[in-house]
Amino acid sequence: MLAALLLVLAALPFYVDAQVLKIGSWSMAAAVGAIGLTLLVGTAGQLSLAHAFFAAVGAYGYAALADPEGPGWPSVAAAIGGVALAAVAGLLFSPVAARLRGLYLGVASLGLVFIGQHLLKNLSVVTGGVNGRGIVPFEIFGFQLSGASPPFDIVGVPFGAQERLWYLALFSVIVAAVLARGIMVRRPGRAFAMVRDNQAAAAALGIDVQHHKAAAFVVSSAFAGGAGILSGLAYAYLTPQNFGLPLSISFLLMAMIGGLGSVAGAVIGAVIVTATPLLLESYASRAGLLAAGGSGGYDAATVSSILFGVLVVVLIVVEPAGIARLGARAWARVIRPRAF
Repeated sequence: MLAALLLVLAALPFYVDAQVLKIGSWSMAAAVGAIGLTLLVGTAGQLSLAHAFFAAVGAYGYAALADPEGPGWPSVAAAIGGVALAAVAGLLFSPVAARLRGLYLGVASLGLVFIGQHLLKNLSVVTGGVNGRGIVPFEIFGFQLSGASPPFDIVGVPFGAQERLWYLALFSVIVAAVLARGIMVRRPGRAFAMVRDNQAAAAALGIDVQHHKAAAFVVSSAFAGGAGILSGLAYAYLTPQNFGLPLSISFLLMAMIGGLGSVAGAVIGAVIVTATPLLLESYASRAGLLAAGGSGGYDAATVSSILFGVLVVVLIVVEPAGIARLGARAWARVIRPRAF
């Protein structure tokens, strides 16, 4: 089933328009960040509202390192550098993360978002200030994976920027999912879970509690940096408004809706939270079912907020583990052998 799903996703650029591909690329970029947050919140049990800050560090780090008028690094090296910068930012905050937990950690991490907004708006030499800055397309050996150069087509289907970016985002989600799953099922993930469930018992078993709490924050920050880079490539432009508090709340909402601690749930939650308002804006507003943004009435953003609020309440009441657990229960009923 997984192979079939990947095959369908790989074939979509041949059959859907650029608008759908753009929404899909944004959703997959968000999924990378949501995977990192579910690893932090669900597996390690640490609340963070700073994901937008680390996403900004990754995005602006890539843009600065790949800038031809600056260091001019190759895209792959600049992307690795952007992710590394986000991880370093998480490492610098890790002493705080190692000593706090729960709501206190959430409030402390929230301060990073406000600090980040101030820096993004005032470090105009690097960030472009309030107006933002452009971002160099991702390319390998002169072939752009987030641009349209050089032009080419496959079986008569032109592959422009959106088609190429779709495959880059899909590859990134697969890599992020594999890495996160590997962490969860191996010793680090088991240590994270032990620290989450009972810090005293974890310490008694020889687990360095503060070290593992800090490590979880660093790893999650690296995922957020990757998400920021993908988002920047999808938007083709970086502005401080794209990395504010609403983004951090959206990441947390993705993890909660999908199911904390579930990689597949994080991807599902990211698609729901990211794609729903965009699809409503693109199709329902165009059909006259919703008001246009800023014209009064119920626009796509308002309806999406209502839907997400209702969905979170329903999931907390019905299945706190999120959509992933509901899907697993439904699948178990389907494949469960009948008793004779």
